[in-house]
Amino acid sequence: MNRLKITLLSFVLGISVSYASDPTDEGMWLPSLIGKNEAQMKKQGFKLTTKDIYDINNASLKDAIVRMGGGFCTGEIVSDKGLLFTNHHCGYDAIATLSTPADNILDNGFWAKSNAEERAVEGLFIDILVRMEDVTDKIMPELKGLSEKDRAAKVNQLGNELSKKATDGTTYNASVREFAKGNAYYLFVFEKFSDIRLVGTPPQSIGKYGGDTDNWEWPRHTGDFSVFRIYANKDNKGADYSQENVPYKPKKFLPVSLKGIKPGDFTMVFGFPGRTNRYETSMGIKLAIEKVNPGIVKNRDIRLKAWKEEMDKDVATKLALSSEYANIANYWKYFIGQTQQLQRLKVYDQKVAMEAKFNAWAKGKAEYEGIFEEWQKAYAAYEPYATHSTYLNQGIIGANIVNLAMPLVMAEEQLKDPVRAKAMAERMKGSADEFFKSFNLPSDQKIVAQTLLAFYNDIPKEQHPAIIQEILTKFSSGTPEESFKKFAQEMYLTSVVTNKDRFAKFIESPSAEVLANDWALKYFSDFRKNYITKYAKYNADFQEADKKLSRIYIKGLTEMDPSLVQYPDANSTLRVSYGNVQDYDPRDGVHYNYKTNITGVIEKYKPNDYEFDLPKNFLELYKNKDFGQYADAQGEVPVGFITNNDITGGNSGSPVLNAKGELIGLAFDGNWEAMSGDIVFDKKYKRCINVDIRYVLWCIEKLGGSDLVKELKVVK
Repeated sequence: MNRLKITLLSFVLGISVSYASDPTDEGMWLPSLIGKNEAQMKKQGFKLTTKDIYDINNASLKDAIVRMGGGFCTGEIVSDKGLLFTNHHCGYDAIATLSTPADNILDNGFWAKSNAEERAVEGLFIDILVRMEDVTDKIMPELKGLSEKDRAAKVNQLGNELSKKATDGTTYNASVREFAKGNAYYLFVFEKFSDIRLVGTPPQSIGKYGGDTDNWEWPRHTGDFSVFRIYANKDNKGADYSQENVPYKPKKFLPVSLKGIKPGDFTMVFGFPGRTNRYETSMGIKLAIEKVNPGIVKNRDIRLKAWKEEMDKDVATKLALSSEYANIANYWKYFIGQTQQLQRLKVYDQKVAMEAKFNAWAKGKAEYEGIFEEWQKAYAAYEPYATHSTYLNQGIIGANIVNLAMPLVMAEEQLKDPVRAKAMAERMKGSADEFFKSFNLPSDQKIVAQTLLAFYNDIPKEQHPAIIQEILTKFSSGTPEESFKKFAQEMYLTSVVTNKDRFAKFIESPSAEVLANDWALKYFSDFRKNYITKYAKYNADFQEADKKLSRIYIKGLTEMDPSLVQYPDANSTLRVSYGNVQDYDPRDGVHYNYKTNITGVIEKYKPNDYEFDLPKNFLELYKNKDFGQYADAQGEVPVGFITNNDITGGNSGSPVLNAKGELIGLAFDGNWEAMSGDIVFDKKYKRCINVDIRYVLWCIEKLGGSDLVKELKVVK
C-alpha cells in the first residue's frame, strides 16, 4: 500500500495516523470510524465504547439521532414511544404554520394532553441512519482522466447505481456523498418517516428568549427546544400521515440525566452538521471579507427591516412572516460575526502562511507545483462578478413574489403553447393558494425598491440589465431611489403575481402576451437573462476550477503532513464531536462562566419587550421558587451551558451527551468570538452553546403543566 493510500484522508479510510492530540482538539468525526479516537476520548472521560456510538448489528446511539427535514436541523429520540426533542428554532416554521391569531401557539405555547391532541405537521419528515459504507474504491477508479463536468456526471451515475443496489427490496432510501472535495465517497442508507406531529412547544418568549440581540452570544438564557413525535405504520415502518399510524418504537432512545455538569466533564455532540470549509484558501478569505459577506449582510438587512415594520403592525402579519424573518436574521448576524472574527483572528495571514509552506513542499512535484498560480488566475477572472451573483441571490430575488414569478419566467416558451400553458397553470394553482396565505405586499414592495437601489449603486454599471435603464426612463422621479420606489409601486399595483384575484384570472387563461407586459415578469426575466447569458459562465468556470484545485490541495496536504487533514469537512452527514464543559475568557479582564441559570433570565426580563418578555406564570414560578427536581445544589434551575465541542449549522437540536451517553442538553448555537468557526476552528474561543436538559424539563412540567416527563427515562 503506497504512502498516499495510508495518509489520504485517514479520517475517512479509518487508518490510524500518529499525531499529538489534546482535550481541545477540533473535529466532526464519522461515527463508523470513531474507533480510532477511542483512546483520546477515554482520556477525556468517555465511559462507553465506540461500538455504543455506532453499530449496524446492534442498537447504538446512532439509532436515536434523526435528521430533520433533509438536513436543516438534528433531533433525538427520548422515549420508547418515538418522542423527539429538537430546538425551538428548528420547529419554528411548523409552530408558526400551525398558529392562527385565534390559536396563537407560537406566542402562547402548546402542550398536547394526549396523542389525539398532537398536531400533524404537513411536509415535515425525519431520516434515521441505517448504515454508512465506504464506496471510494468503487467510484474513484471510474473517474480517472475525466473533466470536472464529466466527473460530476459520472459520480452522480455511480451514486444512483450504488444507492439503488443498497435499497432494492427495502423501504430505505440512500445517497452517496462526497468528502474532501472528491477525494473519497461514502454511501448513506436511511429510513424515512413522514408522519411527524407536534407534541409541545414553550411560548416563543422562552424558546426565542433574547431574540436577535442575544443570538450568537454568550451568556445565553434561551429555552431553545420543541417536542415532536414520530409515527409509523402498524409494522413500525415509515409512512405518510394516517390516523391509523401509531407512535414509533425506536431501536434506541436516549436516557435523560438530571445529575448535572461541572467544568471538565466529557461531552459529546451527535448530529448532522451542514457545511464547513476548513481548507479554504487565503484568496477565498479575502473575497469573503471584502465583497461577499458585506453584500449578504446589506441585502438581508433590507429584507429584515421591511418585514419587521409590517410584523409590528398586527398578529396575523407577524405569524405569516415570523419563520422567514427568523431564518434570514440568523445568518444575517452570522455573516457580520464571521467577517469580524476572520479579521480579528488574522485568518487570512494564517492561510497565507500555510500556502507558502505547501508551495515550498510542492516544488518539483508535478501534481502539486503551481496549483496556487492557477488558483490565483481563477480568482482574478471571477472576482469582478462575485458581487453581482451575491446581490442577485440575496437581494433581487429576495422578494417573495419570486416564488410565483420565477416559475412563469422560466416557463416562457411553454406559455406560447396553449396546451402546455394550461397544464403549467394547473400545477401552479396549489402553490399560489399557499403563497397568498402569507404574502405581505407592503414589505415585498419595499424590498424590491431597496434591493434594486442597492444593486444599482454597488454593481458596476456595465453589468446592469437593460431593465434598470428602462425603469429610470419610464419612472423618472428626480433620484434613482424615488424612481425605483415609483416602479415598485406600479409593479405591485398591476402584476398578476402580486394579487390573488389577478393571478386566479390569469391561471384560467394563461397567456404569454399578458406576461410580456407584466412589470414583475419583465423585471425578473431581464435580471435572470442578463446573468445567465453574460455572467453565469464566470461563476461556473470558477466553481469548476476551485473544486478541482481544492481536491488536489487537500490530497497534497495529506502527503505533506497527515495531521493537517484529520477529519472531513461537514457535509450534512452524521458526525460526532467530543470535548468538555469549559468556560472561557473572551477579552482581557473578562471571564465567562460555563453555565447560566434562571435568575439570569429574570435579570434580563423587560415587560412587553419583543425579545426579553416572559410569561406571567414564569414570573410566579420563579417568585415561589417552584423548581421541583430540576434545581441544582445552589437552588437554581440551570438554563444553559457551554462546551468546546465542534459544531456548525445543522447541529441545531443535536443531543449533548455525557460520558455515559445520557442526554444533558441540546446544542443550539455558537459564540460570537468564534463566528469564523466554519473556516477555522479556534481552540481558545470556540464554544458550543446548549440549553440544559433540566431547564427543558422544568419548562415542560412546571411552566407547561405537561406530564411528558413521565414518558422519559430520567437518571438522577
